[in-house]
Amino acid sequence: MVLERPLRRPGHPDDRGVLPGALPPRGTAENTAPLCDPHRVRTALLFALVIAVGALVGAGLKQATSEDAASDPATEAIRPSPEEVEAALAGSPPPLAALHAQANELLDGGRRALDRRIQALRGHPVVVNVWASWCGPCRAEMPIFQRVALERGTQIGFLGVDLRDNRRAARRFLAKTPLTYPSYEDPDGEIYNDYRLAGAPSTVYYDARGERTFIHQGPYTSQEDFERDIDRYALGRGEGGRAS
Repeated sequence: MVLERPLRRPGHPDDRGVLPGALPPRGTAENTAPLCDPHRVRTALLFALVIAVGALVGAGLKQATSEDAASDPATEAIRPSPEEVEAALAGSPPPLAALHAQANELLDGGRRALDRRIQALRGHPVVVNVWASWCGPCRAEMPIFQRVALERGTQIGFLGVDLRDNRRAARRFLAKTPLTYPSYEDPDGEIYNDYRLAGAPSTVYYDARGERTFIHQGPYTSQEDFERDIDRYALGRGEGGRAS
């Protein structure tokens, strides 16, 4: 289950008496999404080293069965040619074209730089995805972002936030899963904390007026679900949407 909570007016609690942006109490149903906690990354890495040998031993057995399993094309990374990217994003408004010119880059500047960029994109809906190369659910959902950003990048501004990551590892991941937009590095979790997220991945929506409308905490497992939320919370279409 993922946490899906439209934002309410500042200072107005939700139906449970929780103020907007406040994390739900531990143990509630809304806090059971498969999220990566950046505070536990080091512990997870040590644990991964311990089980690595066992994983290698089992890899041969797993390969025999995995080769017979059908793969879902929507969950596989795409590698479009420069010509295909150029054709798909042709005619983008200048602010969006500026994003495409920084495709797959890791940008510094933290929260202030991200805020300035979102302000510069006013007039266009914006989708911000918080991810990290060490986060399994982030890696799993990224091909969905690849496809949608390529298909809808002439209309919507896509941005990434690379959370407490190793820059070399992040670049290796991006080389295998290239994006048509840049990501802002968040080495100290400043952006993450400002959004008051429960973990990664998380996706933040802004309407064309630059107002934050929704935070989806947890991975997207289908392109249909992602595009539904874009239509509803970025473009203001359908139930729960706000007119732009």
